[in-house]
Amino acid sequence: MLQLLRIRNFAIVEDVAAEFEPGLNVITGETGAGKSILIGALNLLLGERADRQAIRSGEDQCMAQAVFQLGDPERANALLEELGIEPCEEGALLVQRTVSAAGAGKIFVNNAPATVQTLKTLGDLLVDMHGPHDHQSLLRADFQLDLLDAYGGHGSALAAYRGLYAGLAAANREIAALRGSGPDLDAQRDLLAYQIREIEEAELVGVDETALQDEHSTAANAQRILELIEGGRQALTEGDGCAFDTLGFAQKTLDELAGLTAQGAEWLDEARSIAIRMQELSDTLNRFAQSVDSDSRRLEWLEARMAALFKLKRKYGSSVPEIVARLDALKTQLYDMDHREERLSELTAKRMEIEARLREAGLALRRARAKSANALTRAVAASLRDLGFPHGGFAAQTRECEPGPSGMDEAEFGFAPNVGEAMRPLRKIASSGEISRVMLAIKAALAAHDRIPVLVFDEVDANVGGEMGVAIGEKLAAVAERRQILCITHLPQVAAQGTTHWVVEKQVRDGRTSARIRPVAGKEREAEIARMLGGRRASEITRKHAREMLRQA
Repeated sequence: MLQLLRIRNFAIVEDVAAEFEPGLNVITGETGAGKSILIGALNLLLGERADRQAIRSGEDQCMAQAVFQLGDPERANALLEELGIEPCEEGALLVQRTVSAAGAGKIFVNNAPATVQTLKTLGDLLVDMHGPHDHQSLLRADFQLDLLDAYGGHGSALAAYRGLYAGLAAANREIAALRGSGPDLDAQRDLLAYQIREIEEAELVGVDETALQDEHSTAANAQRILELIEGGRQALTEGDGCAFDTLGFAQKTLDELAGLTAQGAEWLDEARSIAIRMQELSDTLNRFAQSVDSDSRRLEWLEARMAALFKLKRKYGSSVPEIVARLDALKTQLYDMDHREERLSELTAKRMEIEARLREAGLALRRARAKSANALTRAVAASLRDLGFPHGGFAAQTRECEPGPSGMDEAEFGFAPNVGEAMRPLRKIASSGEISRVMLAIKAALAAHDRIPVLVFDEVDANVGGEMGVAIGEKLAAVAERRQILCITHLPQVAAQGTTHWVVEKQVRDGRTSARIRPVAGKEREAEIARMLGGRRASEITRKHAREMLRQA
């Protein structure tokens, strides 16, 4: 569950923190109070694009922080381990992101630096966001297919299919390249041969680039290095009044001191040890000086070598291993070109094998989708009955299509809201209120199957009211028995169903407007439901109505 959400200097929020509870957390407040800011901050933590315009006026950065308490942190910990991030301690996952007006933001996961992609990957595991714009995505065939695969748990079968599809695409590209002919093919072969020769002539196998750079630096600065070494040796052990001679005088003093106090013996041993290390350091400097090569011809060779390496790195890779790997790839290309007919025959046979395996994987995925479509049809139809469509029909259907990245099937969701009406594609339904309820019914069906622990609904009750509001609230409450839900709502019927009720409101302090969020219960919650029913001038009748709604919920 999302345990804590804290926001600082984000839009009109100065500093707020909300400790959410399990079950259905409803969030209400007047229009413009700042409810959408909570969603914006949460989206920021889930890897959405950062907008510097969201920083509170007069501040140089904004911050969002969340603590997720994971009942089963295994999947999250496996991901964190891959990224070199500490696992969740006692199931607690800490995510923090700052956005700076200067443009340099920071991301931390469990107090370790992270990337936006890390946030997106974690977000896919933890939170399912659903806002008003998602109604339109439900009308797309590709989104419907994704929902069907999520409901059926087809991830492994789809991954297997996509792996084969990618292999087939690679084989087709290679075949197309080999089937080139004429001057272009000859020019390609000449270029490959030149590139191979250019790299091979550099004799890079076994070259240690770091050692080469060190030797070049030493050779280029040989005279100054020798001068400095000589100066160091004179100061340490060789010159008049050197440190070694001075330390010898100190040893005589400490030797006498050792006869007068027990600690003196320790100090004398330490002085002797320093003298030994000083002599060793001087000897080391002397040996290094003898190894310094000041031969101008060697320096010229090293500079030519470095220049050649720099040229190769610009063309073939950023390091010696990358250039060597590129050489192997170029040789393979040239071999394939020289043995084109043989390679074409191999690739054609390989393509036929992949096509057969792809079709087998596609058919297996088709059978799984057909089975899941029947189950999803029943589950969504049952949910729709709870959402005010007692005789409504729903159908998740698939039809064959040419093999593509997502399989050999297309999805089409059909809907018939009333008795006697023909089933029509969902995309042809005009009512956004109906689409909202269909989406909620699908989400409710998915909640029983997927492993995403937190669902966020932003105004899922848009364009509905009355009894439909009650039905939506009850459905959200039912889903919240298995998942934590955060729901922004304008309907009192939905708000009354909440396990926990939060109110977002504006306040003016020191001439600045800011938003805050606070939990309400008892009389305060009753007053908020009454406000939603009758506005600011809630009467005793609306308060009585609010008490009755809460009692029934």
